[in-house]
Amino acid sequence: MSSSSNNIPKSTAQWVVRRTDAGFDGLELETKEIPSLGTHDVLVKMKAASLNFRDLIILMGSYPFPISSGVVPASDGAGEVVAIGPQVKHLKEGDRVATLFNQGHQYGALDSESIMTGLGGALDGALREYGVFHEQGLVPLPKGLTFEEGATLPCAAVTAWNALNGLKVLKPGQCVLVQGTGGVSVFALQFAKAAGAFVVATTSSAEKVKILKEHGADVVINYKETPNWGEEARKHTRNNAGFDHIVEVGGPYTLPQSLAAIKYEGIISMIGFVAQKQTTEDISLMQSLFKGCTVRGVMVGSRDMMLEMGAAIEANGIKPIMDKKTFSFKEAKDAYMYQWEQKHIGKQLYLRFCRTNYHRVAEC
Repeated sequence: MSSSSNNIPKSTAQWVVRRTDAGFDGLELETKEIPSLGTHDVLVKMKAASLNFRDLIILMGSYPFPISSGVVPASDGAGEVVAIGPQVKHLKEGDRVATLFNQGHQYGALDSESIMTGLGGALDGALREYGVFHEQGLVPLPKGLTFEEGATLPCAAVTAWNALNGLKVLKPGQCVLVQGTGGVSVFALQFAKAAGAFVVATTSSAEKVKILKEHGADVVINYKETPNWGEEARKHTRNNAGFDHIVEVGGPYTLPQSLAAIKYEGIISMIGFVAQKQTTEDISLMQSLFKGCTVRGVMVGSRDMMLEMGAAIEANGIKPIMDKKTFSFKEAKDAYMYQWEQKHIGKQLYLRFCRTNYHRVAEC
């Protein structure tokens, strides 16, 4: 292991998922020995991490993919390289990096092997003070971003980028619809405006209407006041033609409205099911046929996509929109509850790492 530092500890504090049937009480804090580095491994001192909806439903027992026993949670983190293996080529000590969501998804389409390499599910994630990663499982932070901002990128930002550019590249003047003020939706808003698109956003409160407009939304619709928001949103598009891209995060409950709003040969990118509600409306594959549209599942993105996105962030000076509320490392359970109650705006950052010694987690 190559390292110029004599201050690297032999063990690290880390949160682990001990149970998936006890809610957020399934999280436990433990201390574990830091493993030796393989030839292409990198040791990262984690500086910040952020939560996604996926992290919440893992502890609620409703995540549809296998979870490794005692896994370190959270896919999204950023930190500093403090040691490297003897054959590491792309990183050096002192580099600022962010984690790659699916460690094995380097380029091209997601496959059955890569999908089983997700951080915080199959593999140990970011909610630890030090982590060992393969060098290809890390991406340099875009210049100009803090560790806190960089920690918001691996899941939500890459997913938004994939939704807008993965199948058909978003073009200036096209119309985009985003739902809510969660991480994916807000990143999609930022990327769409940077590309010169017209953006309509939906939300549930007057406070969030103001925030979305401040961050570039051309039109904001309160879906509580306008239940049939699909047709209303469509009226704001050129010639009432509908949207080229819809970033669909609600799931079955909101999909009928997205189908009402989509343009012929438009793309609905299915991201999640945060609405957590059922619908009595008929949802049929025939509806996508009648619209000639593509309804596409999006599961984050590759390392190549993350690098491409990082270049766009640098070129356009994009800054992640983060909630003002932050949490220390040992307040992880409080952060989970805060996100579960949907009090956040954009990506909710919850942990910052400080150390007083090698075996105790200090409050920031």
